[in-house]
Amino acid sequence: MRFTWKIGGEAGFGIMTTGLLLSKIASRCGYQVFDYIEYPSLIRGGHNAYEVAAGDDPISCLHDQIDILVCLNSETFNLHQARLADDALVVFDPEQFKPLLKNHWQGVAVPMGKMVSEGRGQPVMRNTVALGASIALMGGEMALVETILRDQFNKKGEAVIQFNIGFARQGYQHVKDHASGYGRSYLAAPQSAAQLVLSGNEAFALGAVVGDCRCYVAYPMTPASSVLTVLAAWQAQTGMVVRHAEDELAAINTAIGAGFAGARSAVGTSGGGFALMVETISLAGVSETPVVIFLAQRPGPATGMPTWTEQGDLLFAVHAGHGEFPKIVLAPGDVAEMVQLTAQAFNLADIYQLPVIVMSEMYLSESHATLSQTELDRIISDYQVKRGKTITKVDGSSYQRYKISPDGISERLIPGTADFYFQANSYEHKEDGHTSEAAADRVAQVDKRMRKLTTYLSQDYQLPTLYGDWQKAKTVLVGWGGIKGILLEVMRRLPDVAVMHFHHLYPLAADRLKPLLTQDKRYVLIENNATGQFGKLLLQEAGLAVGEKILRYDGRPLTVGEIMKKLSQSV
Repeated sequence: MRFTWKIGGEAGFGIMTTGLLLSKIASRCGYQVFDYIEYPSLIRGGHNAYEVAAGDDPISCLHDQIDILVCLNSETFNLHQARLADDALVVFDPEQFKPLLKNHWQGVAVPMGKMVSEGRGQPVMRNTVALGASIALMGGEMALVETILRDQFNKKGEAVIQFNIGFARQGYQHVKDHASGYGRSYLAAPQSAAQLVLSGNEAFALGAVVGDCRCYVAYPMTPASSVLTVLAAWQAQTGMVVRHAEDELAAINTAIGAGFAGARSAVGTSGGGFALMVETISLAGVSETPVVIFLAQRPGPATGMPTWTEQGDLLFAVHAGHGEFPKIVLAPGDVAEMVQLTAQAFNLADIYQLPVIVMSEMYLSESHATLSQTELDRIISDYQVKRGKTITKVDGSSYQRYKISPDGISERLIPGTADFYFQANSYEHKEDGHTSEAAADRVAQVDKRMRKLTTYLSQDYQLPTLYGDWQKAKTVLVGWGGIKGILLEVMRRLPDVAVMHFHHLYPLAADRLKPLLTQDKRYVLIENNATGQFGKLLLQEAGLAVGEKILRYDGRPLTVGEIMKKLSQSV
């Protein structure tokens, strides 16, 4: 069974809270969940919407049609009626508007405003009435709502909890009394094994904890901002230092300082903040200081569209920083990969002593999906902290921080070791760290640093993950990052389609990729940007061209229906 529930209304009326609570309730009923939010960069006004797709089979993206649409204003109905299923339910407040229903849509009138007014609640509490009404329409028990509201408002005291439960009960009972004939059995699924409902940002935060991050610094910038608040809330349990810096320059310099001192560190931002950090990324490159950078993309250039999604910063990330120096770029495709690859990023940063960029986008960062406790436990148990050539003592009487080595990696002494000193700054240097402008020293150090990429490609690079029946597939969808789940759903619907999902984006192993991308198949590059940036990177780094492209760059994520339509049109 699959279903989609969506709520919409004006910003400031609790749309996001209600949507997340619905996701958690569906998860506790045993369903897999994927949800997505849409909101303008306004504190009040504008249109907010929260969509939840749930089902008892794998759910990796939103569905095509909406089964239940909760309208806190008329704009919600006007904007989203085109996606209503033929037998959809439309919940509305008759004192606000009455939707023009067609097909086999059923209207469910719930006097949300009147209930809140008579109960002396705030107007925002209409969302709580809507939650109760929705659970009744889905065949769920009121106890589910009470439990989730108690969890949500636990820190605000029993009075607030009971106030919200009271409004939810009114919405629930109104449906039972006046619209029971429209009810569905969506939430009648049996309980399953424990599941978490995580956003991509929460998954990054969890991966940072698994990866033994000791210092996280950020200046808030949508859509990366919530990592800061999540990790700050966990400080007592993790012991991590979490700092809200005064600006982006302070953020990354603090993180690099912590990395130099031996603490695993990370910084989070979006495109505009990342642009301010690139000089310091070069500092990490020449000083060979490990740091993890979380880059959650949104549409640019400049301020662009702060609350929408895009994959427009890939080539910027790959080439960020002046001069030539190695870096590693990763891009998880879902919450499980986000936990796993984030933890891996801290190992890679330590082993190769360089910046590691973990890329996300608003679509992945702020959507939620279920992750089983079993899968999370496996990720945690499989992970081992690997610090590479990090040392705390020196054998012998001398130490050279940037000693030439066959693999490009020198021993990194944690500062503070008695009687041993070295320089680490922004200048080119000799093996001992002293500044040098000699041609021989320059060539030796550049060659040493760049050999890290060869070592990485031979020891830690991972090929893209292949999904589907590769031998029988005639069409291969090539993508990266958060669109993974969308491509997997297309594959499930179309015969003879496979998916090639890239998560290790830079550097690329050309010799190992060539056999995968030169078979007698139709390859289609799919990206949320205007120029096919990963396609350009494939051509640049591996000499491999994917001629056919499906691109979207209006701030909205690609959809399953859109991709299927364009695939059929271009045959």
